[in-house]
Amino acid sequence: MGIGLVALVGGYLTDDTHHHQRWWANLLVNGFFWFSISLAALFFYALNYAVEAAWSAILKRVWEAIFKFLPIGAGIMLFILLAGQFHAHHLYHWMDSSLYHEYMITDGDHVSYVDTMEAGAVANPNYDHLIAHKGAYFAPAFYWFRTIAYIVTFLVFAMLFRKWSLQEDEKPSLDLHYKQFRRSALFLVFFAVFSSTLSWDWLMSIDTHWFSTLYGWYVFSGMWVSLLIFANVLLVWLRSKGYFPEVNSSHMHDLSKWMFAISMLWSYLWVSQFLLIWYSNIPEEVTYYTQRFFTDYKWPFLITFFVNFAIPFYMLIARDAKRNVKYVLIVAFLIFIGHFADVYLMVIPGTMFDHNVFGLFEVGLFLGFLGLFINRVLTALSKAPLIPVNHPMLQESKDLHH
Repeated sequence: MGIGLVALVGGYLTDDTHHHQRWWANLLVNGFFWFSISLAALFFYALNYAVEAAWSAILKRVWEAIFKFLPIGAGIMLFILLAGQFHAHHLYHWMDSSLYHEYMITDGDHVSYVDTMEAGAVANPNYDHLIAHKGAYFAPAFYWFRTIAYIVTFLVFAMLFRKWSLQEDEKPSLDLHYKQFRRSALFLVFFAVFSSTLSWDWLMSIDTHWFSTLYGWYVFSGMWVSLLIFANVLLVWLRSKGYFPEVNSSHMHDLSKWMFAISMLWSYLWVSQFLLIWYSNIPEEVTYYTQRFFTDYKWPFLITFFVNFAIPFYMLIARDAKRNVKYVLIVAFLIFIGHFADVYLMVIPGTMFDHNVFGLFEVGLFLGFLGLFINRVLTALSKAPLIPVNHPMLQESKDLHH
């Protein structure tokens, strides 16, 4: 965390890009990446309740601890978005109000923008008809309504799930269990919509002229597998310290199977999005890939896919490999960096273009966020019993063997 603080301050003071674009872009990369892991934990918590999965009951507190980072992650994202709205940075080109009006009237130093040819009006050189057609969606009132709706919904459900979970520890209650079951199903309905639309609003809109109907699923799969990687490594470490003795090799095997399966889902969506866009060769769609294939981003872009697909596929496809801690840790560390790089490549090409620099600032900021995330997760774990003693499926979870 100390390294991150030094990077944050030093990076801002030494950033000579316009409006500190490099500093803000990397803050967005890290802010979204760590927020998305905590959001995925909330999703996976609800999913396990909604399908009444018994195997993961013993791991319930791990998901709770990870989604306790949500308020911090949401605060960072709000800070970045508000700064953009007030033009402290230009990560989101569509936030420039001059893009939406075809004509402009100049009166000394004052410029007003109009939609029709009036007396004294001239063509607006900043007018962008593609962005203008999206004006209703990007209207500040509608945009901020969506953003607040996302954050409030996630935080309210996270607070309620944690509250009911701790109440269940104090006194066995099937009513509390079924309340979480019903509310989890409701949350998944909200999440199904919001996980896609927030990815459009916070990431896809960086490349404003581009769009993909698979993008929401693609971002969702990335956040899900990143959660599973972090949880797997966390549990390996905690078990090595004597915690979670009830978690056996079958639980760890199931976590590794999830990590493997969602890695394949991410890979499938990566290829699906790429092939459909590349084959159809529609200019406004291929711009996303030409910006990443025919520039300095080409090799990082291709290597990221290779790491996130080939390494888990070839190293974890065998059953015994999923039970081998050394294998799992090697894969986990490599693809965790790979999925961070994936988020980095969703943000940086559309914000830094061909002026990007990767150096100590980027590494330091990543380490700082990693330290903060670990600190918050371990602190949350220390606030409640590690095992949810009155969970009705706890014994079935303890008896898991395969």
